[in-house]
Amino acid sequence: MENEFLSKVEDNAAVCAWSVRLQLERGDSLAEGYISELQDFTRVNVVQNELQELRDIWASWDEGIKQLFYQSYRDISYLLDIRVDKHLFRVIVQFWNSAYKCFTFGEVDLVPTMEEYTTLLRCPKIQVRKTYARVFSSQTFVKKLMSISGMSEPWVTAQIQQKRDSKCIPWENLRDLILTHPDERKRVDIFALSIYGSVIFPKALRHVDEAVIDLFDRLEKGITPVLAILAETFKSLSSCRKTGRQGFLSGCSPLKEEAAIQRREDISEEKWMRILQNLKEGDIEWRAYWMVSDEIMYRCGNFDWVPLLGIWEATEYTLLLALRQYKSRQFVPTTYGLAQSEFSFKGAHYKKKVRELSDAWKQPCWMKRLAVSFMVTPEYDGWFKKRVNDNIPRPSLENA
Repeated sequence: MENEFLSKVEDNAAVCAWSVRLQLERGDSLAEGYISELQDFTRVNVVQNELQELRDIWASWDEGIKQLFYQSYRDISYLLDIRVDKHLFRVIVQFWNSAYKCFTFGEVDLVPTMEEYTTLLRCPKIQVRKTYARVFSSQTFVKKLMSISGMSEPWVTAQIQQKRDSKCIPWENLRDLILTHPDERKRVDIFALSIYGSVIFPKALRHVDEAVIDLFDRLEKGITPVLAILAETFKSLSSCRKTGRQGFLSGCSPLKEEAAIQRREDISEEKWMRILQNLKEGDIEWRAYWMVSDEIMYRCGNFDWVPLLGIWEATEYTLLLALRQYKSRQFVPTTYGLAQSEFSFKGAHYKKKVRELSDAWKQPCWMKRLAVSFMVTPEYDGWFKKRVNDNIPRPSLENA
């Protein structure tokens, strides 16, 4: 059984009954009487790596080397040209509902999904056999970086630096390799690594972290980065809401903006807050161009949700909150324990937890999509109105 992958598809009505029963038996992610520790408004100072040098290198390449890049890394180079609206980000963060792993805008929950990120990154459709799980092996950071860069062990060892709790390599060293390496294939690989380390998974300014190297080293084996990006997105948003901080929004922050809402240059931060705070069901046009399947993955193994393994953290999320995004009937989701599902790759026992989540992906459970004229069940409406949320902006009669 250990090496087998078991997948099953269940009827929509059966999953609905299962989810409603669990919610009634166990309760929600937050119980009555919960007192939020979140501030009314979280001040976030978004820091980004300067990407102009990467843009200049890309612009200098001819079509031959760009095609070589596309063959292995598809369209991730377009992330270099997405302008991040920091004002919009500061507003969106306020609506992140950490307890339910979703954005709650007025009367509507929105969940960043695997399908959205797969489409935005132009990645192949996720294969459960090729999901990423952090490998804790004897192969060192140095060996992996040697393999990617084609450089000698003394050279790689000399470039490695310690930043806080992890090792990394400065962007300047990678830039020099991109410009001077005699192997065109290696130049392409190092350029892609720089995008992953500077745009998708930033940690220390102008450095690429060793955890990024671990993921990147396995891309050639067909491992999808999407779930790791989602995991770090969720953890980063939750961390910002809980603490307020100056720093990176990890998990490919340009994608968060692209996926969240179409950019409008003429809308101020205050107006965005009023719009999103008072969003109603009728204001949403539910479109899911990325959905071509009639089946929705809703849990894995013995877990009630879908596990997300990142490169620094792990969490879980429930796609049952997002059924309308799949053009399927929205019913009451099971959410008990979801608020406590996050953990970092530190301390005791985390490796065991990582293995458990990774093994759960060998038994994905799918649900048949059900498109009906009434997209929300009455039970869901009642549940949403009485649900205990974390401290998020609520609809305002004054601004309605």
